[in-house]
Amino acid sequence: MSTTAAPAPALARPTKRPFSWRDKIGYMFGDWGNDFTFILQSAFFLIFYTNVMGINAAHVGTLLFGARILDAFTDVSAGRLVDTLSPSRSGRFKPWLLRICIPVSVACVLMFTPLLADADYGARLAWMIVTYILWGSVFYTLINIPYGSMASVISSDPDHRASLSVFRSLGATLANLGISVVVPLFVYIQVDGDSQLSGNRMFFAAVICAVLAVMCYLLCFVNVEERVQTSPKPKDERMGFGAMFGSLLKNRALTGLIFSSLFMLIGMMLLASVLPYVFNEYFNNGQMLSTANLVGLLPTLAFVPIGAWLTRTVGKREVGIAGLSIGALSGLALFILRTDSAVTYIIGYTILMTGLAALNVLIWAFITDAIDYQEIRTGERNDATVYSLYSWARKLGQAVAGGLSGWALGWIGYQSGGVTQSDAVLNGIYTLSTLVPAVLLAISAAGLIFWYPLSKERVEQNVAILDERRAERGELTSEDVQS
Repeated sequence: MSTTAAPAPALARPTKRPFSWRDKIGYMFGDWGNDFTFILQSAFFLIFYTNVMGINAAHVGTLLFGARILDAFTDVSAGRLVDTLSPSRSGRFKPWLLRICIPVSVACVLMFTPLLADADYGARLAWMIVTYILWGSVFYTLINIPYGSMASVISSDPDHRASLSVFRSLGATLANLGISVVVPLFVYIQVDGDSQLSGNRMFFAAVICAVLAVMCYLLCFVNVEERVQTSPKPKDERMGFGAMFGSLLKNRALTGLIFSSLFMLIGMMLLASVLPYVFNEYFNNGQMLSTANLVGLLPTLAFVPIGAWLTRTVGKREVGIAGLSIGALSGLALFILRTDSAVTYIIGYTILMTGLAALNVLIWAFITDAIDYQEIRTGERNDATVYSLYSWARKLGQAVAGGLSGWALGWIGYQSGGVTQSDAVLNGIYTLSTLVPAVLLAISAAGLIFWYPLSKERVEQNVAILDERRAERGELTSEDVQS
């Protein structure tokens, strides 16, 4: 009788619905839900609290910056919580969409409530601080980190992930169209020949956006499927927080992406924060903001059908460098031109946004590559923790932009309360919307060139390495999730 041992049977791989358009559209709705509150805050929070609530611009800027220090703890804590909890029947990340969709939407409405507009300054200041932290540092963190992390487990195929990034950007663009194009037409009114923001109309706009956000989160939940299911390691085998955090700091893909994104976001969000002042004050036509936002978003829509193709043929890093360079040159050209024509300004702004769109339609696929790179380096998968650190860096960039915009308005002498501004202030507003973003985008491009290591070839190598490991463990590989 032979004593040769029979070969071990191959591990059975789990069965999942193949990746399809349903996942792309579902994931798009998730970012649509996020941005119904996020873009509303980004576009109108500063001007709402300066012009409607009468808060000093420097105080608003200080809040936006200080809250990001708090987020260093809440974001990473949320990421570790999600990574260490066992998955539920619907997955590790999807359940958080159901848990938090209503709280984050309610907090957004409270943030734009003008009921205390005539109260004491201290009461108005306290209301602004409490509602903003409740929305951004607590509830938005608890829904955005699981949602963003989910892209890495919907599929392990890099083309699929690029498609998810493109559709996430599409969701953001559609939300942006609804908020940045439609909302200004509703919330800005003419009073005695001057353009003003209406507090009551701003409140009703926030209510509508909150309801739409909840609907979009639910559509995301029912249409996406988590396919990459790696159970957390036992506690005694898991890296401690200190060791894990140290490994993240040595992840050049993550740190390079954070550096580049930080400066890109500061430039982009600073421009978004100042843009209402450009049209409301410099051009004295707040409703023109709607036209600028519309044509500024069209480049993103143009990149949607070619985003995944660009990834396959050129590479994410390479596309990002080209886009940031175009954006920087456009901002510089507008500054040198210093036009008094709103139409000319909008043309230059559209070119700048075209450069940013080339990067932004793919930016969410960058972080999934950094998550894979971390797993290759450490052998441990920490999707939500890696994403949370990146998310905090993005928030820091947004906060610096918000703080910088508030502080800079004070530096150039801007007066709150809807008063007429001096020519020096108007010229300062113009510079803040052109030269400063151009410099920041140039620094961002340098980060991708000299720091971020994941070229197209390197990403393909990393996918092959992880596919081999997953096949050995009986898990789904990038080939198994093909539609």
